[in-house]
Amino acid sequence: MLQLNGTVFMPSVLTLLGIPGLESVQFWIGIPFCAMYVVALFGNFLLLAIIKSERSLHEPMYLFLAMLGATDIALSTCILPKMLGIFWFHMPQIHFDACLLQMWLIHTFQSIESGILLAMAMDRYVAICDPLRHATIFTHQLLTHIGVGVTLRAALLVAPCLVLIKCRLKFYWTTVVSHSYCEHMAIVKLAADDIRVNKIYGLFVAFSILGIDIIFITLSYIRIFITVFSLPQKEARLKAFNTCIAHICVFLEFYLLAFFSFFTHRFGSHIPSYIHILLSNLYLLVPPLLNPIVYGVKTKQIRDRVSKIFHYKDTP
Repeated sequence: MLQLNGTVFMPSVLTLLGIPGLESVQFWIGIPFCAMYVVALFGNFLLLAIIKSERSLHEPMYLFLAMLGATDIALSTCILPKMLGIFWFHMPQIHFDACLLQMWLIHTFQSIESGILLAMAMDRYVAICDPLRHATIFTHQLLTHIGVGVTLRAALLVAPCLVLIKCRLKFYWTTVVSHSYCEHMAIVKLAADDIRVNKIYGLFVAFSILGIDIIFITLSYIRIFITVFSLPQKEARLKAFNTCIAHICVFLEFYLLAFFSFFTHRFGSHIPSYIHILLSNLYLLVPPLLNPIVYGVKTKQIRDRVSKIFHYKDTP
């Protein structure tokens, strides 16, 4: 790496600190993080296996859930192995291009998850507000188009973040990243060049995906609640509402953690850095852990199938 005037020109290797301020306990922090990762993998793979094997679950709501499970597996796998390498095996170095790839994958899968949550809200909206047309609207062809569209939207919108870093940021004050994974702003703030364009585009991506998605999800549920509470029978209202509870829980856990992480990172300058980083880590690890648990508890078909798997007894 060439050093000029106290800066580094186009570094080839970066160093991830992990959680600055908590270096002495990072080994112990890695234990619950690893447990969360293992449970998340087990729960999501089990969910995928159940949905694939049960033809009665080949409906839009469950197929969207399968997409969410696959995204959660990919998202948690992008972050945990390297993080545990830092915490447990003192392997903080990462090649610059590998760091950019990790950054792109993490933010892309976050965006895909947001898009799937929006699609699930649209599915519930049509199922409750226009049930007679649900089967004709949400065909398997439409589900494929949604999956491809959500993936392309995320990948193409996040990709310029890599291009802007590679093409505009040549000089860096340091090669030490005060984070446990390659987060966009954590890398951008290392640069000695003008980073205003990078920051603005990062905000644009966050609003274009998370901001717009949460607006449409909120509008969908406002319309859903109006329809549900206008139903004349109490049993019908409860049945309609119960079909949305799991998605509402998943929606709240994902976006509340996202907002806490976003606002503390950008406006919480007085908050210790380890709080920022712990919130960022939880934002990536908690949804993959909780999503299969929430749907397993709240969805009778999945709950019954899991019960058969773990409590199956041969009949004479």
